[in-house]
Amino acid sequence: MLAGQITKPGRIELIEIDEPTLPDEPGHIIFQPELTCLCGSDLPYFDGQLTSEPHRVGHSLHEMIGTVVDTNGERFRPGERVLAVPINQVGLFERYALTELRAIPLDPRPEEEHALLAQPLGTVLYALRKMPSFIDQTVAIVGQGPIGQMFCAVLRNLGARQIIAIDKLESRLALSPRMGATTTICNANDDPAAIVADLTNGQLADVVIEAVGHEKQQLNLCLDLATKFGRILSFGVPPETIDGLKWNAFFRKNLTIHTSVEPDFTRDFPLAMRWISEGRIDLRPLLTHRYPLSEIQTAYETFRDKKDGAQKVLVDFPAGK
Repeated sequence: MLAGQITKPGRIELIEIDEPTLPDEPGHIIFQPELTCLCGSDLPYFDGQLTSEPHRVGHSLHEMIGTVVDTNGERFRPGERVLAVPINQVGLFERYALTELRAIPLDPRPEEEHALLAQPLGTVLYALRKMPSFIDQTVAIVGQGPIGQMFCAVLRNLGARQIIAIDKLESRLALSPRMGATTTICNANDDPAAIVADLTNGQLADVVIEAVGHEKQQLNLCLDLATKFGRILSFGVPPETIDGLKWNAFFRKNLTIHTSVEPDFTRDFPLAMRWISEGRIDLRPLLTHRYPLSEIQTAYETFRDKKDGAQKVLVDFPAGK
């Protein structure tokens, strides 16, 4: 069967490997992906940023839906369709073994590509669930990729007074009002701190969300946007170390910093699936590109380089056809 292997930074190839088998330990499934989409947290593997971790066969995919083809557990039966999240993003296989605790049933009501977005939406809901109420709060979101757009959409549901979307690309900001932003700022052209100060009568933002991460993280900008005693949610996956972080300024503003990783499979992903299935949120505008697995290299390049307004880039596995 096919699997993916990153052979050098910026290059991913499909190779042949043996079929997986169920572990001796009960409670596992053999999962067969049918549809997946790329995430910003896949890019550090693709681009070779995670130098402390050796490349593994199967890096990097983790947002996927498909079918249970075998099991030694009790939660699912062969033939059932699920949303699954592999451990450590090692999911670029035609089939792989996975604990059944990292899968949830796929709701049949929405279009499948929309249901797939329950995985990234679940991570957003998990992050916001850990924070105080957003009713009447001014929130600035730095980064308007797929996750930043999802934050806009969720905060619209949670009652934020102002939702200020910030990005360096006008093409991304063009989508933000449709997803829930009340104001957009292109920080390639304008000073976002000055504009946010003007929008808030000098008070700045109650909450600032960092949705960029990696080597382009914007925590210092978040500091500039946050009001004294405000909150910063560091959501974008950070680099291993951050040079030049103005930590004393964070300290002097009495800011509270939240982080978020590893959502709850019993709450967050099922809740996200429910929101999508019941029509509480519409993330379909984020679905911009789609490729077959045989074009995984092009899919990654399109997503990384934000070509043609790329947001969520879907990849079809052979089993999905």
